Amino acid sequence: MNGDVTDWKRRNRSFYYASAPEPDDPDLNPATTALLVIDVQNTYLARPDRATLSDPATLADYDAWTPFHARMNGTVIPNIAALLAECRSRGIECLFARIACQTRDGRDRSLSQKKPGFNNLLLPKDEWPSQIVPELAPRGDEITVTKTTDSALTGTNLRLILHNLGIRTVICAGIFTDQCVASTVRSLADESFDVVVIEDACAAATMELHEAELRIVNMIYCNVMATQELRALLPR
Repeated sequence: MNGDVTDWKRRNRSFYYASAPEPDDPDLNPATTALLVIDVQNTYLARPDRATLSDPATLADYDAWTPFHARMNGTVIPNIAALLAECRSRGIECLFARIACQTRDGRDRSLSQKKPGFNNLLLPKDEWPSQIVPELAPRGDEITVTKTTDSALTGTNLRLILHNLGIRTVICAGIFTDQCVASTVRSLADESFDVVVIEDACAAATMELHEAELRIVNMIYCNVMATQELRALLPR
């Protein structure tokens, strides 16, 4: 990204929107705007010491995930922390979503959370792995919704909460860009919320997946921009 804080209007365009006019700035009135932090939970950031691993397949998997962890710790978490501080100082509602099941054996999870593979995580709601990472912990009466679906709207009463709070614009950050973030963004757009996705406050397992999903959702389901571009648009 260059120094032009309007570059988001031209960046991350898919084939569908290559020649579309530039979008209007989002309405970021603090009274009607919320920041939603999605699924930045202990389970996704915890890692063993690499020196304790010996199995070649386990080591290969560990190394494959190293860029994700570097991005989370070096870019995404610091940017979300900065967004939380900025929004709190301006009276913008800060909300959180997390994946967790109500039962210890996970029998209440949706099908997408039970299929074998990456999504098949057992995260009982009161255990350490399902909690939001300490650096981004909710404060005071900030609202956290617990879901067993990818979309934070489908699996919770978040739509009603946002409606009751008078929210019209939702700023989204978190993980994973191509899964729970994208699913939540689509649901919000379908409910006629104006959505902003902060590209350097989100991550997917790989940058390829992250960047591809940003192009897919941009300009139809949301406006994609960087942290500094959002901050330049916030009312002074």
